[in-house]
Amino acid sequence: MAEILLSLTIIGVVAAITLPSLTGNINERTWNTQRKALYARFSQAIALMPSLNGYGTLKEESSSGAGDGVDTAAETFISGGLSKVLKINNICDNDHLEDCGIVSQFTNLNGSQKTIPLTLSELHSTLTSRSAFTISGVSYPAFSQPDVKAAAFETANGESIALYYNPTCVPDLAEIGSGMVMQRKMCVNLIYDLNGNKGPNTVGKDMGVMAVFYPSDSLVVTATPSVQDAVSGTVTDSEASKACNAMSEDYRLPNREELVTIYINTNLFGRTDGRYWSSTRTAPYGYAVQWHVGLEDGILGWDPSGNGKKCNVLCVKRN
Repeated sequence: MAEILLSLTIIGVVAAITLPSLTGNINERTWNTQRKALYARFSQAIALMPSLNGYGTLKEESSSGAGDGVDTAAETFISGGLSKVLKINNICDNDHLEDCGIVSQFTNLNGSQKTIPLTLSELHSTLTSRSAFTISGVSYPAFSQPDVKAAAFETANGESIALYYNPTCVPDLAEIGSGMVMQRKMCVNLIYDLNGNKGPNTVGKDMGVMAVFYPSDSLVVTATPSVQDAVSGTVTDSEASKACNAMSEDYRLPNREELVTIYINTNLFGRTDGRYWSSTRTAPYGYAVQWHVGLEDGILGWDPSGNGKKCNVLCVKRN
């Protein structure tokens, strides 16, 4: 009997040690599968929509506190557009996000507690306006766009999604000048929770983001960045991708829109500033340039490949 009890005790100790790790691995695989499925379904739905801008009604208050403003843009985008191409069980306005399983508090990638944003400007303060600015001697005009309230919906597969909408988003018509203000090209941003309010409500686990750029020929982007930079300090463009490969085979250098998605959702990822290399290369003047993005403002920049420019390196998980 003593030997049996000893054996059971050992088995119990081993189970207590290994079970959390085993459960965590199972959850991680389940979440990865769900993330990929959600991205595929949403990408297919967006491809079926003819255009993403112009939904809903926006009218500012006649005076501060008048209470006569109207903002149905995000809710109408879901009900009048997205629900036609994606199976949706429930739609919630800004005052009732929790009815769609949206939690008020979540844990960001750095382990800090954050409050779910309720508007575009709460998502990131520079999404709705910016004064005129100059980068490398080039002047860029001021811009402003509506500070639309978020809405939410539940999918037929059980995901809870908070949606942030820019009804005035514009196409990617230029690579220089005003084309470098990516805030105007973001049409939709999504914060999703794969299992609603069940928990752990943590970015990188059951929570993540997707963004949609350009109103037609739209591009759907998802990104989960590494917690730490791939290198300490800054490196040249030729060293950037090598840094991600050296970090882990599970990570790669993000493209331009993926970096902008990280900028839009800096509160979710615990990042606020720094200029980072993207993997995107184009030739706007007949020679190759590599693009970089400022996480504090979302402004694009580029430098000729191999010219010695140095930026930070942030890697993203491979899908």
